[in-house]
Amino acid sequence: MLRNICVFCGSSAGTDPRYLAAAQSFGRALAVAHIRVIYGGASVGLMGALANAALDAGGDVIGVIPAALFDREIAHRGLTDLRVVASMHERKAMMAELADAFVALPGGLGTLEELFEVWTWGMLGLHQKPYGLLNVGGFYDRLIAFLDQVTAHGFMRPEQRARLVMDANGDTLIHRLQLSATNSAASTPSAVIP
Repeated sequence: MLRNICVFCGSSAGTDPRYLAAAQSFGRALAVAHIRVIYGGASVGLMGALANAALDAGGDVIGVIPAALFDREIAHRGLTDLRVVASMHERKAMMAELADAFVALPGGLGTLEELFEVWTWGMLGLHQKPYGLLNVGGFYDRLIAFLDQVTAHGFMRPEQRARLVMDANGDTLIHRLQLSATNSAASTPSAVIP
């Protein structure tokens, strides 16, 4: 059973109002499912919308933010728990340690980098936690096509590609991640993330 999901998403709201609405909806869905949100600790963009929606729905939210970003006053001061760390590396390691699964909402380079790092750790056998994309309005369609190309050209095994759970609906994505976590726990012993 998933108790904590780490969400990677933009510190901007993006140009399409569907992204903000999806972040809010996903935050509420996690709270209703009694799943704690783990995220980057910011009060702005999709990050802030996700956290606020989860909190407003009675959920718990843990933010993990580097001191340099906290000092720029974008830290969310109303979270259940805000953890300030020294570096981006510490932030990612702590979020990964706290999480039972990972989801990327729309975002930029930071969002992609965070998703690909936890996916790589999974491919290396450092963890068996599921990871997924909330594909809002087809935001990730071209990335999905690229990943299919990477697989077709032999740079990723099909079973590795298949581990990425995708859906356009937040509730369905949560359900699919729970199934993936159950299947992983049943088939493989857990490992520690570095």
